[in-house]
Amino acid sequence: GVGGVRGWWWQAARPNLCLVPIAVGSLLANYGWYILLACVAIYVIVQKISQSLAARPGGRSGAVDAADIEPDLVVRRQEALAAARLRMQEELNAQAERYKEKQRQLEEEKRRQKIAMWESMQEGKSYKGNLKLSQQEVESGASTSSAVPKSKPNKKPLRGGGLELKNIVSP
Repeated sequence: GVGGVRGWWWQAARPNLCLVPIAVGSLLANYGWYILLACVAIYVIVQKISQSLAARPGGRSGAVDAADIEPDLVVRRQEALAAARLRMQEELNAQAERYKEKQRQLEEEKRRQKIAMWESMQEGKSYKGNLKLSQQEVESGASTSSAVPKSKPNKKPLRGGGLELKNIVSP
């Protein structure tokens, strides 16, 4: 009884065992280089991952320990950030104040010009002349504060600045 069952199983499994080396051989013959390259790539990736995990400090516990060791460093950084923000805000406020002052001055100048135009119109004079004078005064004030413009030479090189023919030709 028992031997007959064992014989039947052995006989049924044996043809499959003969087909396994043939299937593996044909698989390696067709895809051997690809399988070899895939194994090498997997090996290299595993090595890189293990090296990066070994080089990394203890993870979260290391970061918590560093924060516990140097809390004064954290406090100093926060104070420095707060001081820098305060300085930047003060600079911004100063720039805004300067801008407002310039705007006020411009408005005052426009108001003065309008008053001057109105007065000149009341007197019967041309307001355009007064406007031009006031603009020249503003420009002269601006030019004195800026660099002195260069004077242009009186020479005109294209108008006979080189040789003069009357000196060469004599009677």
